[in-house]
Amino acid sequence: MITSKRHHLFYKLFLPFMHWRLLRSFRKLVLCNQIELKPNHSILLLCNHFSWWDGFLTAYLVHYIFKKKAFMMIQEDQLQHRKWLARLGSFSINRTSRDMLVSMQYAASQLDDANNAVVVFPQGSLQSNHCREIKLERGISYLIKNIKGDCQLIYASVLIDYFESFKPTAYFHLLDCGTNHNFEFEKLQNQINNFQLKALQNQINIKH
Repeated sequence: MITSKRHHLFYKLFLPFMHWRLLRSFRKLVLCNQIELKPNHSILLLCNHFSWWDGFLTAYLVHYIFKKKAFMMIQEDQLQHRKWLARLGSFSINRTSRDMLVSMQYAASQLDDANNAVVVFPQGSLQSNHCREIKLERGISYLIKNIKGDCQLIYASVLIDYFESFKPTAYFHLLDCGTNHNFEFEKLQNQINNFQLKALQNQINIKH
């Protein structure tokens, strides 16, 4: 696997560029609801996966809203072509290889530090923004069960609408899914899917 080679200065300089690039491409970034962040907990952020922008959008969420250092799990073939992302905290996973478990262990080790957040796209591939069912891969159980510290599990449904603008608005719908200490796979699967349907319904009535 390709491990994170986070470079502090590179990361620090990239953040304002990322923020500028998002604000240039999106009309607004809207946090639709607040959740209580647990003190002294790292964050495992699970997010729907629908676009090239997902990495930027979730990095914005982690840094500016959660105030954590972002680590992002990326498909190995994609990271091979964009190795500079490793300098921002990205690391690889190959879901067709036994090395997948190594990547899960590596992600878990990052979450032992309460200052960190790891971003995972549990769908494993790009799917429509209007997808009504989020299927978690079983590997997420291995990741969570290997976290030794205290970690808060959060799901983010990021939905896009244009309305009257040439530029899209990104809406972040957040769900607190508990912690690694009360994790159950089926429970998490149901929580996320029930919330995804609710987020899609709420999006119909969103203020713009």
